[in-house]
Amino acid sequence: MSEAVRHSPARAVVIGGSMAGMLAAAAVKDQVGSVEIIECHDLPEGPGPRVGVPQAVHIHLLQSGGVAALEELLPGVIDQLAAAGAHRIPVTTNMIIYSPEGWYRRWRRATHRLMTASRDLTDHVVREQVLKEPHVNVRTRSRAIGLLGDGRRVTGVRIRTSGEGEGERETELRTDLVIDASGRASRLPQWLAELGIGGLAEDRVDSGLVYASRMYRAPVPTHGWPVVSVNADPRLPGPASAGGILPIEGDRWHVSLMGAPGGQPTRDADAFEPFARTLRHPIIADLLARAEPLTDVSITHSTANRRHYYERLRTWPEGLVTLGDSVAAFNPVYGQGLSVIAQGALALRELARGGLVPGFSRRAQRAIARPVEAAWALTVGQDIHFATTTGKSPRFTDRLLQRYVNRLSLTATGSFRTATALTDVLTLHAPPTSLIRPGVLLSALVGPLRPQLKGPQFTPEELALLDGVRGRS
Repeated sequence: MSEAVRHSPARAVVIGGSMAGMLAAAAVKDQVGSVEIIECHDLPEGPGPRVGVPQAVHIHLLQSGGVAALEELLPGVIDQLAAAGAHRIPVTTNMIIYSPEGWYRRWRRATHRLMTASRDLTDHVVREQVLKEPHVNVRTRSRAIGLLGDGRRVTGVRIRTSGEGEGERETELRTDLVIDASGRASRLPQWLAELGIGGLAEDRVDSGLVYASRMYRAPVPTHGWPVVSVNADPRLPGPASAGGILPIEGDRWHVSLMGAPGGQPTRDADAFEPFARTLRHPIIADLLARAEPLTDVSITHSTANRRHYYERLRTWPEGLVTLGDSVAAFNPVYGQGLSVIAQGALALRELARGGLVPGFSRRAQRAIARPVEAAWALTVGQDIHFATTTGKSPRFTDRLLQRYVNRLSLTATGSFRTATALTDVLTLHAPPTSLIRPGVLLSALVGPLRPQLKGPQFTPEELALLDGVRGRS
């Protein structure tokens, strides 16, 4: 082999132009000579809807752990999001949350900051940042239909491309690294089986929640306006229900309502606000009564937690990595998905800095699994306690752990220290095991240090704004 061939720059192919695909490209772009993103559809020029992302119509946020990972991957992107209208939300200072144990306080000292925006805007800003790199390209209207190579090494992908008036054609794309970021529709299990790799374990835990979402023109300026959330309580009789309002760009509220079988929301626009009034507290319905609906109601039934344990396979080929919903998809009610993707991509980047050396792909897959495991413990640990959940039932240890978490949540309503410990975990800054540190155990034993709030904690300025709206109506 000649020196020129032996030292030629590595090439990476990413399957999927989603958020996971863009962040995968960002993770390896500085370690390879070129990145080619294979995408089935055309990509929008601006912050418009992207075909193939039906979940974009529902609320999205970046937990602070995801914000930190995204900024590491793409320096300056968080400021760009904010400049484009995304909101930085201090935790829990600008959050009105009704947990099953009561109202969380809006502590003046913020411990973390979330980012809220429409999914279309977040996708656009990230996509623009990634694709400004001259050696990162997108091949649209192209679909990966199989892997090249064998069970020891993946050497490329087979793709099917369709052009206007040209029909379809199949080609082989040789590469040093294939990253599957094709989402819930990933065919990677089948492709691995074709390479002779079997025994893939999969979990699916489905609470049966249905999502209904709608955009509203907010009745007040949304800069500095809090996130509002009414959480489901699995201990109550009847179907579980929940809802949330996120302030997003353009002085809009993005609203999602959720209900379990026997009490699910529908596409009926006239039933949206009445459904909000059936939640454990009417705060969301009261706010929507003063807002102007901008869209129809969108529905999704795809809220199951689903995970493939690629990191556990006895055999894993060199030259292959998978990331994002291809690995694990979560019930969106917990807002973990985008942040887990960003943290997984950051883990991939850290390993890629050492080069595409033997063993890189397996180590990368195991590193990507770590943030997945943390989010999986959080989401499934909650969902298994709903009566409608299928796929897994709570064991004695799960019930015992849930009682402890309930105690922590109760304590957090009146203890800044405990609230911080919980939000460290919920925002993906700390592992769930941090909740059994001696100091946290002691605070749970002592309980809340302040009396519980009797209702939502609006500031005087927010109440004045709402009163002004009432006065104009």
